[in-house]
Parts: sequence; structure tokens; C-alpha cells
Amino acid sequence: MTTTQPTPATQLVPLVEVTIDGFTTEVPKGTLVIRAAEDLGIAIPRFCDHPLLKPAGACRQCLVEVAMPDREGTLRPMPKPQASCTLEVSPGMVVNTQMTSEVADKAQEGVMEFLLINHPLDCPICDKGGECPLQNQAMTAGREVSRFHGVKRTYPKPISVSTQILLDRERCILCQRCTRFSDEIAGDPFIDLQMRGARQQIGVFDAEVLGFTGSSPVGPAELDESGQPFASYFSGNTIQICPVGALTSASYRFRARPFDLVSAPSIAEHDACGAAIRVDHRRGVVLRRLAGEDMAVNEEWVSDKDRFAFRWQAAPDRLLAPLVRENPDGTGDLVETSWGDALDVAATLLAQRRGRLAALPGGRLTYEDALAWSSFTRGVLGTNDVDFRSRAYGSSEEADFLAARVAASGIGVTYGDLENADVLLVGLEPEDEAATIFLRLRKAVLAGGTRVRTVAPFLSRGSTKMHATLLPAAPGTEPEVLASVTELGGEGRLGVVLVGERLAAVRGGLAAAAELATRTGARLAWVPRRAGDRAAVEAGLLPQLLPGGRPVADQAARAEIAAAWGAPVPETPGRDLVGILAALASGELAGVVIGGVELSDLPDPDAARAALEAVRAAGGIVVSLEVRASEVTELADVVLPVAPPVEKAGTFLTWEGRPRRFDEVFETPARSDAEVIRMLCDELGVTLTATEPQLWRGERVALGAAQPGPVPAPGEGQAVLATWRLLLDAGRGQDFEPHLAGTARRPVAMMSRATADALGVADSPTVRLRGPRGEAEYPLVVAGVVDGVVWVPADPRDFPSTAHLGVRAGEIVEVAK
Repeated sequence: MTTTQPTPATQLVPLVEVTIDGFTTEVPKGTLVIRAAEDLGIAIPRFCDHPLLKPAGACRQCLVEVAMPDREGTLRPMPKPQASCTLEVSPGMVVNTQMTSEVADKAQEGVMEFLLINHPLDCPICDKGGECPLQNQAMTAGREVSRFHGVKRTYPKPISVSTQILLDRERCILCQRCTRFSDEIAGDPFIDLQMRGARQQIGVFDAEVLGFTGSSPVGPAELDESGQPFASYFSGNTIQICPVGALTSASYRFRARPFDLVSAPSIAEHDACGAAIRVDHRRGVVLRRLAGEDMAVNEEWVSDKDRFAFRWQAAPDRLLAPLVRENPDGTGDLVETSWGDALDVAATLLAQRRGRLAALPGGRLTYEDALAWSSFTRGVLGTNDVDFRSRAYGSSEEADFLAARVAASGIGVTYGDLENADVLLVGLEPEDEAATIFLRLRKAVLAGGTRVRTVAPFLSRGSTKMHATLLPAAPGTEPEVLASVTELGGEGRLGVVLVGERLAAVRGGLAAAAELATRTGARLAWVPRRAGDRAAVEAGLLPQLLPGGRPVADQAARAEIAAAWGAPVPETPGRDLVGILAALASGELAGVVIGGVELSDLPDPDAARAALEAVRAAGGIVVSLEVRASEVTELADVVLPVAPPVEKAGTFLTWEGRPRRFDEVFETPARSDAEVIRMLCDELGVTLTATEPQLWRGERVALGAAQPGPVPAPGEGQAVLATWRLLLDAGRGQDFEPHLAGTARRPVAMMSRATADALGVADSPTVRLRGPRGEAEYPLVVAGVVDGVVWVPADPRDFPSTAHLGVRAGEIVEVAK
């Protein structure tokens, strides 16, 4: 059972003495009776109660007998049993649960009998059968034989709350867990109580029935792909906390029985939040994922992406055997071969080009894999030309920022810190880019412990749900806005600046954020989007950075790392991603080892594609380490398959710097990146230890003052593009999840009324955006966006990405009807 961890604040709360089933204990004032009983190891049956939701007293299953002292101190019993999930302890209270009170036991039996009157006896086909609290408590707190002989109430079933969530209303016991989660935790009105009395039921969102007429709680930009106002990234949590089988998953429904499944704890791989999950599988196939419990990180909640997007790891295009080009000159088709042959070909070609090679390891790596890539690049390829970033960034400013503020900094700002902080978000939309952070911030804001401000072109729905204050900024003007912030923190709150990776594309943005933190005494945290980005920084997968946060130019650092790895470290700082691609295209580099990189994620996908094609045309080599076939696969000479997270063990590092260790779920022949690199080193005759170096930290790299770049001025028929990736989009980690894809938000183009009028598109239902490489048409939504700016999602389904339009955030795009 989940219990709330004590904090310094709660330790000062006065203690209250209470007696439960003859045991006397002291608990903090305000503790619910049901929690006090838990502390004594006494389990009271319940359905509506949940430790992370407000008390509701909806199911009445937790009735207990209570006596209270009167003014004279005489103990007087309450006239009827009380709901222990809503009653707070008071001095001298005496409670008798079903364990010691016939009154409480009979009351619980009566409630259970009422709940079962209309509940269907369909346990053999119910997804909840075998792990159902109603089943369990019907046996412990119910009658042996039913006295009801009438016809049970039925409803048409199931109702599609969304493409992912299905509702069987006759199973619902009206505990209201789902509606309370939606309102209190996620802030999304996608499911609620409808009607009253005997007709009351849980139903799908209906603006008229739910009383939202006149002011839709969901903005026009937050419709799902069907055009319905379903707008929740967290709906799957309602399935898990439902104490019966009323809410089920369309992707899991009727697929398995809980007692057929094998469960394994793991860590979600889709972002840098490190949410704990539980993987349930049968016969080598993952059938579902549930939220794990970790009160320090994700508590008991995960996003729908973390919950439902897992089939990519066993996709039909999964690489299971090494591939090599048929002809020695690099022409011909890729053909399957043995590991020995593939490693021999790769080792021979790499050895011939040593010193003229580069590495692009991507952002999917565990810490162990990242260290292996770092030692392999320096000690075997003989180069510092390495960059893990597979996204847009502006200049060397981000690399300096990561060296100065992130690398080897250990655990900095934590989730717990966010619960009593004055938080400034810059280049970060938590609901889309770091869902676990969003839930923690919203919880803290509603509790009154946190204030949120966001530097953004408009107030997104996620920011609205956090009651955030908007500091309006057109793309490129963030440094100017940050310079105007005079205070952060105070009034007992910690000042925190959360910087998203997108800010790296704004010249002077990261330096301005660092200056703000220094000026106000606030703490600064970098929030990347990928699960492996923080580990890549710590492992030194940057051209000027070594493991442990020390610069390549540091001779002592090079010597110590060389001694630890058993291989020399090049002394010249290398090229970054853009420089590596340019050198590949020009022939300065003769090959690249690349892993986990989607070309569409790079700043210029066409240039990246042309660079890899140029390498092969010039007789160079492209070695790919990848889980699934991709564009890179088709351009590679040697393809070495690596294991997805479910088939390997490792450690992700969260945005906090917190290690999140996970074990393999399946034992398969698949090999991790580190194991493949070790095999390749053996083939090359090189022995690398690749052990974790000490996190040396001498004098920090100096971060220069903010030097904002020029802000483009749109001309006639033009606007400045603002964009970021939505949580659910065209990313390959969501492939083969049609039910989840149906809940993705509808791609739209958003701009202010003044901008729409100036562009002459205010009366048009759609607008056409045109860039240097292409164009796309989007539904138009007029909203409170900064004037002169148009926002579109970066990589939506069924629409061209902004990269394929040839524009990035902060650049000019043409807008027309």
C-alpha cells in the first residue's frame, strides 16, 4: 500500500492519539482513519480510496465503527458506521474495523451486497479477472450466497471513451476514481459522472451533459484525430486504478488473463523522466505495460506514451541478423550474414580508415552503452569527432553549457524540489516533452506550493492546467525576456529554471538562462527529450568533452582516461554533428559509425542523407548499430543489430541525473551496444575496459555571456515559425500503436487574430505553410499567440514535418490561404 513519505513540514504537525482495534498509536493531525489503520497493518476494504486522490467516500465499502469522547471525556459511539476514507482522526478516538466489530463487518457486507446487485458475473471474460479488488473483497467482505434474484441492469457495451479507452458501464461501481484522476491529476475532462440517482453512470465527455456549455474546457487545438474533444495524455492511468473491469484498453482487451502473465519492473524509454513501469509478458511477447510505483519520480502515474507505445521493440522491421553489402566495393544489396563475417568486414574497413572516422551514437543509449561508445570512438577510431545530438541546435554554445552546467553535476534539481519552488520554464512544454514533470508541477501548483511561469509564444493547454503565467516570447527573443526577469524564488520557495533542449537552437538562450540563475540564485536544470541524452553527456559523447565532464584539452584528464581504458585519447577537439556531416560530404572523413539516429530528426535531413551517400560513393564506410531498419540502414555498408530496452539491462539517467537501473525482461541472443562494440574491438585486436571513470570535476568550463542573435523580421505574407514535438506524433517509438495514435492531438496552425488579419487568412478554415523544400496545409486556429508568429507541431502524423518543409523554429515561413 502506498504511503506518503514524511517531509520536514509534516514532521512538525501535532500528533494525535487514536485506538484502532485495541491498538493505540499516534499519527499526525489530519491523518485519515484508513491511513492510521494501514500504519498498524490493518487493512480496511475500499474501492474509491486512493492515497494520491482526494477523499470521496463514494463507495462506502470502508465503513468502520467509531466512538469519540464527549466534553466530559465519556466515550460515545457515533450513531452509525463511518467511512474511514473521509474521517480524520481526533484525540481519544476509538475505531473498530471489521476485524473486531460485528457492526462494521455487517455494514461492509451490506455495501458489498448492494454493489453486486447489478454487477455482471462475467469474471471469466473480464480483463480485470484475477487481479480485481472487487473479486477479492467479495470473498472477504461479502456474503457467500446472493439474495438477489432479479434481472441485472445492462447497457450497450463497450463505449469508446477514445480509440484507446473502452468503458463497460454495467461493471462500474461509481467509485469515481477515474473522474477524480482526470480532474485532480491530469486536468482533462474526458470522462465524468452523468445524470443522478439510480440513473447515474460514468460516461464520455459531453459538453451539454457535463455542464460545460458556453465555455468549452478543451480548446479547439486539443481535439483528437477524430475531431472529438478528447484531450488527455494520461488516460491509461484510469484503467489501472479502476478497481473493477469497467475501463479497459482497446489494445489489451481479451488478449490475456493476469495469471497467465509474467511481470518485470523496468524504466520507460521514451523520454528523460525515468518513469517506473511494469512490463507484463507471455510467451516472449509483451502484452501490456503498467505504471510502476516510485514516489520519488513518477509516483504511480505514467503517460499514455510510456504505457501503450511498446510494440516498436518487436516490430516487423526489427533487425535480427547482421547485414553486409554484397560487393567489396560497397555496391549491391544488403544481405544477411553471420556475426563473424559482419564483424570481420566492419573491422577491416574501419582499420583501413582509422583517424578519418566519426561517430554519431544518437540519444537512445544507456549509461553503459554510452561509455562503450565513448571509449570506442577515442581509443579505437582515434578521433574526438563524436556527437550524440540528433536534433537542431544553434552553435557551440550548447556544448559549452552542457560542459559547464550539466556534466558531472550529479543529482541536481529533483522532482521533490519542484513541489515547493518558483519554476520558470524556458524552451520546455512539460506536458508534451516531459510528461512526468508536468504531473508533478500540476500537483504542486494545485497544492499551493509552486508557482510556474513559462517563456513561450503562447499559453499552451498544459501550461493553462498548471496555472502558469505566460512571459510572451517570439522564437529568438527568449534571451531578451530572460534578461527582464528580476526575481525567482523567495517567500519560502526555491527558484528553479527548467531549460528544454529546444533552447539550444536560440543563439544566446542557454547563456541567458545561466545568467538568470546566477543573478537570482536559482537552481538550473536541463531537460532533454530523449532517455539517453543525459547519459551521453556524462559519458563524454561530445567533440570537446570527455567522460566526467572534463574538457578534451585537459592533458591530465586525457592521461587518466587513457590509463582507465587502456587506449590513448586524441588531444584535438573534434567536430560537432553539423561539422561531421559536412566533412563526410566533402570527403575529409572516410566513414562514420552511427547508431539510433533518424535522419528526419537532424537539422537538415537532406544534407545528412547526401553526406552518407557521398561517403559510400567515395569508397568510405558507414557502420550502423540499430534496433530496427531505418533510412540509415539503406545507406550503410555494415549493419549490426542491437537489443531494444526490453532485451537488455542498463541504466538510464534522468534529467535530474538520477540513475534508473533496469534489468532485461527477455533473455535473447540480442546484444546491447556495449556488447557489440566489445565484439568489434576484439575483432580489431583491441582490448578496452570501458569502465566508468571517476566523475572528476576540476574547474568548470567557463560559459560566456549571452550573445543573442538577430531575430528575423517577417515580410508580407510571412510569419516566424514556432514549433515543438507533441507527445504523440509520428515518432517511430509509437509505430504499430493504432489505438494510441487515435488519441493524438489534431495538428493545427495557430496564430493570433492580428497575425491572421495581416496575412489575410482570418476567414480561411485552413492555411498553407511553405518553406524552402516543401509546403503543407493545416487547419487554422486563432488563439493567443504572439503577433507575427505561427505555431505548428514539429512532426505530426499524416503531415510533413517542419524539417521536411526546410524550416526550423525561429525561421521565416510563408503563409497563405
